[in-house]
Amino acid sequence: MGLLVNLARLQIIEAKNLQERAQEQQTALVRPVVPRRPITDRNGVVLAVDQPVYLLYAHPQMFTIPPAQVAAQLAPLLARPVQELEEIFAQGGTGIKVALDLPEAIAQQIQRLGLDGIDLEQQQERLYPQQDLFAGIVGYVNADRQGQAGVEFSQQKVLERLAPDLRLRRMGDGTILPIDLPESFLHADTLRLQLTLDSGLQRVARTALQQQMQKFNAKRGTVLVMDARDGSLLALVSEPSFDPNRYYEAKMELLKNWALTDLYEPGSTFKPINVAIALEAGAVEPQTVLPDEGEIYVDGWPIRNNDGVSYGAVSVTEAVKYSSNIGMVHMVERMEPNVYYDWLERIGLGKPVGIDLPFEAEGQVRSREEFVGAKINRATTSFGQGFSLTPLQLLRLHGMLASGGLMITPHVVQGLIDENGKAQWQPTLPDPKRIFSPKTAQAVVEMMEQVVKDGTGKPAQIPGYRIAGKTGTAQKASPYGGYSNAVITSFVGILPVEAPRYVVLAVVDEPTGGLVFGSTVAAPIVKTVMEALIVTEGIPPTSSR
Repeated sequence: MGLLVNLARLQIIEAKNLQERAQEQQTALVRPVVPRRPITDRNGVVLAVDQPVYLLYAHPQMFTIPPAQVAAQLAPLLARPVQELEEIFAQGGTGIKVALDLPEAIAQQIQRLGLDGIDLEQQQERLYPQQDLFAGIVGYVNADRQGQAGVEFSQQKVLERLAPDLRLRRMGDGTILPIDLPESFLHADTLRLQLTLDSGLQRVARTALQQQMQKFNAKRGTVLVMDARDGSLLALVSEPSFDPNRYYEAKMELLKNWALTDLYEPGSTFKPINVAIALEAGAVEPQTVLPDEGEIYVDGWPIRNNDGVSYGAVSVTEAVKYSSNIGMVHMVERMEPNVYYDWLERIGLGKPVGIDLPFEAEGQVRSREEFVGAKINRATTSFGQGFSLTPLQLLRLHGMLASGGLMITPHVVQGLIDENGKAQWQPTLPDPKRIFSPKTAQAVVEMMEQVVKDGTGKPAQIPGYRIAGKTGTAQKASPYGGYSNAVITSFVGILPVEAPRYVVLAVVDEPTGGLVFGSTVAAPIVKTVMEALIVTEGIPPTSSR
């Protein structure tokens, strides 16, 4: 009777409770360690990848040998004094953190010791093999594995792989049974985020920039390379940079990519854009003659050519070739002020380009009332001052010339690629927008070719190739009003002239020395990058004309 009563109690009264206890003993809650997806360049070179690291915990209450012996065995593997470990173990209790971010090889050696009361917990650590080469583009993740800059931030949802906790069956000794596992657990995600950037070209651009920055003791610099067919960036260098593996040691100002976050006045590199506007508006033709008095006064303000030369009269082509400020002022005077402002709005002056990198800044442009109401504002805009933009925004403007008049969206993300190199996802980009006619765009590119052949851009010449370019040497605005003695130099190049495709922009901020111009500081950088482009992209030399 007693057995029958007990059997009824177990199977009826306590059945539910016993069943729950059995399930707890027979199942295990597993929290999968899911690596963040890797990031590579367009050729598969790894720019960011997860690697396993381990946290070491101690439970002194569970030691089966004296703490001193445990400390003696762990000390050489952790490269820490035995006494220090003994003091940690003396705290008693359980779950004491002993070491963080242990490499897998060290963790395996600790496991082989078979010490009771010692636990290892696997985690993932983000590694950036290229160190500071791509920091401004790739960015970094914080201790919570959240992207804080660059692609790591803007593509957070694409890069992270979330896996829910799994409740799996196990045997009596705790071994997990390989049944009832979800398919996603058995088949690892091998997708990687591929960028449009080229590591080799990035390295060439960075080296050339660093050499010029060192030569002229410059504050900072940037180099951008874009394929004008689709807006893909092949290189995006900002110096000085930082090591994303140790981002916490970097100065705050280095954690941003100033090529898209900081504004500057572009100076003469904006002149070709003004020429395209004037041509498209019907205000001038390439051979229209413009007066050049060397110095004029507008609303009481003196304006002169940077080289101090008076050319008497110049064609539009010569105004670009010799970088005539006076010629540019007379050119924009041929346009009705509101029409000119309409064109500045149409080309997106002051607007962000919509790149797939975070924290892009808007430019600064005067209101229509200020622009139309003061002749001096139109005059300074004609030669690239009185407004500000980012290097990236200037790159897109010249991309319109190289693309035959289309406004395209610069971008660095190519898509998610599987292990076979097949695209599994690609971002959707805005459709190109027609701004200038192909005839106008090509006419301006050929004017810029004269700058390299016979004008201020001669240092960018490459034998056998038709190169278009434009120099820029602009005074920097002073925080106290007016302009300071510091300059920002730049050079933009387009290759090849007969079939424009690649746009290269170099900007060097506050170079010092005797001869600091766009031609001497920035143009040699662009030449070096273009020489590398010719090799990388297999660009044939120009046929004889």
